[in-house]
Amino acid sequence: MSLTVAVWLVILCALVMANLPFLLERRLAPWPWGPAGGALPGLARWGLGLAFLAGLALWSWGTLKLVGGSFVGGGAAMALFLLKLLASLLVAGLLLALPGRLGGAAGVRKPFFDRLLEVLVGYVLVGTLGFALELNLGNAFPQKWEFYAVTLALFLVLGYPGFVWRYMLHRRPR
Repeated sequence: MSLTVAVWLVILCALVMANLPFLLERRLAPWPWGPAGGALPGLARWGLGLAFLAGLALWSWGTLKLVGGSFVGGGAAMALFLLKLLASLLVAGLLLALPGRLGGAAGVRKPFFDRLLEVLVGYVLVGTLGFALELNLGNAFPQKWEFYAVTLALFLVLGYPGFVWRYMLHRRPR
């Protein structure tokens, strides 16, 4: 995989993940302070939230090992790399789809704070994918706090269209 393809893949994933919390009303992360009318009691919600964060950490570690440690030489090695990358993205999609399936009261709107935390989860997912692709392409450079502050600001800017769609466009009731 070339550097250009890797960069555009990360930008596309960042654009999708930054806007997804604003475009969907379904939960992308099982926060413990979910709706009171949810299907799970309070202690189970806390356990599910911790399990989600552990799954996110496990996905990050697995992606770094699976995608970042792959050798891409062309031919069959490239096909295997793309299969590993697709598997990693599929697991991330399943990780984000699980909280919406587990419940919450139907018709309850997500608060802005939940959407903001989901954007941060998306930042972690895309950052892990970008770091894994960087490891795959060559040496990974050490980053300091300035790098993460700038990339988080850029990620929030990429999420602006979803924010405008959710909060600033006045829709007429049907």
